[in-house]
Amino acid sequence: MPTYTAGNVVRFDCYEVDLSAGRLLKRGVRMRLREQSFQLLAALLEHPGQVVTREHLRRLLWQDNVFVDFDNNLNAVVAHLREVLSDSADHPRFVETLPKRGYRFIADVYTPPAAAEPKVSRARLVVLPFANLNGDPAQEYFSDAVTDEVITTLASLAPEHLAVIARTTAMHYKGSHKDVARIARELGVDYVVEGGVRRIEDRLGINAQLIQTSDQAHLFARKYDAAMRDVFSLYRCIAQDIAACLPCIPDRLRAQVPVSDRAIRKPTESLTAYNEYIKGRYEMWKWTPDSVGKAKQHFEAALAHDPKFALACDCLANLYWYLGFWGFGPPDEMEPIRRFYALRAVELDPTLAETSALIAFHPEKCHHIGPYAYNWAETEKEMEQARGLHPNSPFLRVGYASVLIVLGNAEKAAAELECALESDPLSLEVRFWLAEALFFSRQYKRALEQGQQLAELEPEYQLAYMVLGHAYLGLQRFEESVAALRRAGEISGEFPLMLGWLGLACGLGGYTEEARTVLERLRVIAGQRFVLPTSFAWIHLGLGEIDDAFRWMDRAIDRNDGWIPALKSYPFLDPLRADPRFHALLRKLNLQA
Repeated sequence: MPTYTAGNVVRFDCYEVDLSAGRLLKRGVRMRLREQSFQLLAALLEHPGQVVTREHLRRLLWQDNVFVDFDNNLNAVVAHLREVLSDSADHPRFVETLPKRGYRFIADVYTPPAAAEPKVSRARLVVLPFANLNGDPAQEYFSDAVTDEVITTLASLAPEHLAVIARTTAMHYKGSHKDVARIARELGVDYVVEGGVRRIEDRLGINAQLIQTSDQAHLFARKYDAAMRDVFSLYRCIAQDIAACLPCIPDRLRAQVPVSDRAIRKPTESLTAYNEYIKGRYEMWKWTPDSVGKAKQHFEAALAHDPKFALACDCLANLYWYLGFWGFGPPDEMEPIRRFYALRAVELDPTLAETSALIAFHPEKCHHIGPYAYNWAETEKEMEQARGLHPNSPFLRVGYASVLIVLGNAEKAAAELECALESDPLSLEVRFWLAEALFFSRQYKRALEQGQQLAELEPEYQLAYMVLGHAYLGLQRFEESVAALRRAGEISGEFPLMLGWLGLACGLGGYTEEARTVLERLRVIAGQRFVLPTSFAWIHLGLGEIDDAFRWMDRAIDRNDGWIPALKSYPFLDPLRADPRFHALLRKLNLQA
């Protein structure tokens, strides 16, 4: 068994540990680990596969002449290490507990090749939501827009040296009143940007400051005043001023931080169109049926003022995807409109990587093959090209993970989504899809942990209970699965998608009467509005009505139901995989020759 001494760099799984420098990296990103937890990790890595006793750890972590509540303190140190490593005490991947004896590191540990160059660890920065200094709630959309633009511009300046936390996580702190030190600990960031916005008629005032989290030092602070017509150059100026004060930016770049073409180019010449656009984004990111309707009106108004406004087209493409995928409208009717706006956006601005990915994932109408032509090899290729335009985008990682799930590689999809969490750790969407990918890859206990974290982050988030229902279903804990999916249905107001999953769990769990009640309720709803075919398919499957389930799955492919392409990954479909009708569905989706 090899022993590692101070000065070595060792690796396990996706982690790298510099034992001499006291650094833990995850895929090149530095992780915040408390000193005693790092000492514990180092002790375990020095003797991989061997028991490190509790007595040895007591002598290592606490001096003999210092009295502590040893058991509780050591438990806390181990718990923090597991939290950072996303490990589990019940089902450990890294740190195994040997009751009353100690701990053992059970993953493979190895040293990198001697000739390998050390990875560059990027500094991490978060832009906290800029305060609305007007005090008028009607101006919240504008202060949020300033936050979004500063994040986007900063992220484009020096991505090889600076990792900027995504807006989804940053906006989680809006109105939280947490201090900078606590936010730094929660996100593992080195720098924090905060500020405020005041807009009066055609003048805009912004104050911004840059704080180094290690010592709370203010590295930069400035007030800006400009006319609204200069708003785009002002965003760029703020981002450049901040970047120029960051120690992580090399001296050769600090005098003149490089700016991407997209950061320089104005998105529109019309301030009226831009104002409609940022109002639309403010509504869209609430992701409720009502807010999506309002957002659509704002984006259409933006295009009325500037028909060549690519970002407004991009947002409308996203809205129509949302409406079709979640079943708010027939997806085969939403798809042509979504595709029109996506293609128009890329035509106007070829650098829109996320729009390119949205085009790549969705099929084009092709009647001579079938209702839709599913060319997954081309999809994967185009998705890779889109990622090349913006390699650190959580959105693109989610999109690529979706393709991997369709292709039956859910385990790789989960790894991709874990990477997305590095820059967007509090994103409900990323955590939802990570939990689903873990469910698809039969890692049910890890899926359960992600679902529980989602529910803790947002207790009224219906998708948290949906993935909890899936995880319990995989564990065959049917009573808990049904309870979680009932809760998802309650929060969503009997949303048809949730009823479909509830009916599946009820049927598989032996709650036959409730499954039939849910099925009848879904039929009533279908008489009033569109219901995704997969929702009916899942309930019939749960009830053991296999012929009906196949008919509805076939209909789902014809209607471009977004939940049907993952046929190769659904665990509950395993009993059907030998059925010729299942292979016919795969061929129709172009997932089998």
